[in-house]
Amino acid sequence: MSDLVSETEFDALAEPVQAFIRRARERLLPAAPDVSDPHVLPLHGDHEFTPPLASAAWSAPARQAAVLVPVVARPTPTVLLTQRSAELPDHAGQIAFPGGKIDPADPDPLGTALREAEEEIGLAPRFATPLGYLDPYLSRTGFRIVPAVALIAPMFDIRLNRDEVDDAFEVPLHFLMSPENHARHSREWKGELRTFHAMPYGERYIWGVTAGILHNLYERLYR
Repeated sequence: MSDLVSETEFDALAEPVQAFIRRARERLLPAAPDVSDPHVLPLHGDHEFTPPLASAAWSAPARQAAVLVPVVARPTPTVLLTQRSAELPDHAGQIAFPGGKIDPADPDPLGTALREAEEEIGLAPRFATPLGYLDPYLSRTGFRIVPAVALIAPMFDIRLNRDEVDDAFEVPLHFLMSPENHARHSREWKGELRTFHAMPYGERYIWGVTAGILHNLYERLYR
């Protein structure tokens, strides 16, 4: 992994990146939260606006996952996101963070997130400097997701795994961390009205789990 927050490297970074690192060091969780207990539901998740989803999660197996929240250390920092393949059976075409199920062989949720990022978009772990964790997030499908935040050196290469990802792109961090860009949208799904976080960005529609995790990043670091 890279070490962009060592004293020497830190001084060479642009001030907006330094400011982000300072906030991350102060306010992110230093260790991965435990999501293994099926009787404890995460505070944050799709059930925040649709309480019946919490009841459904009680009866589902406690499935654990992790995602990488990659903040690219550009002079104006960005967040690297993916667009899932339109051919996938679940969440096809949606905007997401790199991530997936926690494998028993993974050392920790960060290890899962870095492994999945390399598998999905070719982002090698050597470009990532871990900064900490966000609160767990419960998806409507019952996954307890651990978001690992990392600073990404901007000289990384992207190699898309077309079986999983159609595109990878960057959104300015300041856009995603501006509360005026945070919305709540609703739609009917399987006969029920569901409300969720949304952050439309140009032609990109960031919503659901991804927008919810970004909203938690804002709450932890900037509120």
